[in-house]
Amino acid sequence: MAAFRGPRRCLWRWRRNPLRRRADVVEAWVLVGAWLLTLLAGAVAGLVTARAVERDLAQERAATHPMIAYVVTHAPGRSGARSSTGERVWAEVRWTAPDGSPRTGQVRVTPGAATGAPVAIRTDGHGRLANRPATPTEATVRAAFIGTLAATAAAAAPCAASRLLLTRLERHRLSLWDAEWSRLGPQWGRMTG
Repeated sequence: MAAFRGPRRCLWRWRRNPLRRRADVVEAWVLVGAWLLTLLAGAVAGLVTARAVERDLAQERAATHPMIAYVVTHAPGRSGARSSTGERVWAEVRWTAPDGSPRTGQVRVTPGAATGAPVAIRTDGHGRLANRPATPTEATVRAAFIGTLAATAAAAAPCAASRLLLTRLERHRLSLWDAEWSRLGPQWGRMTG
């Protein structure tokens, strides 16, 4: 019997009851609407943001091209002394842009890389150095993380607004109880004396 008390207690605002007030019904509908709006806002914002991030990262991947550059001057450090932490040093490299013009720039290479050693770089459509774009897996993880943050932020607004509204409704209900008690309270003193 005790197992059935939970759901009935949860839905008490909708049951027929002589003690149910209009404020109880309004509060129940505000609560239902707030939960639905919170879930909807969070889901829509999260999905839209995640798709936008994935689309932007895919465009970034498509806009860069792998190329081979060559070390211009001997890189600092001992040759072949790459540590287990993947230490890399800055060195000047040279490559040819798509329009045929020679380009130079600074990139990280293994310590002690010899002059003329090939280095993998990425360039944009104009032949300028570009950062390594996110892989599809990294893009998915990044999009999911940013989408989750956006969903949480979007869901916080209706959730906070509903809490504020429910607090105001409760204060109003308590003020109605105070008014009713001040009207009926003195009659109780006459009955118990």
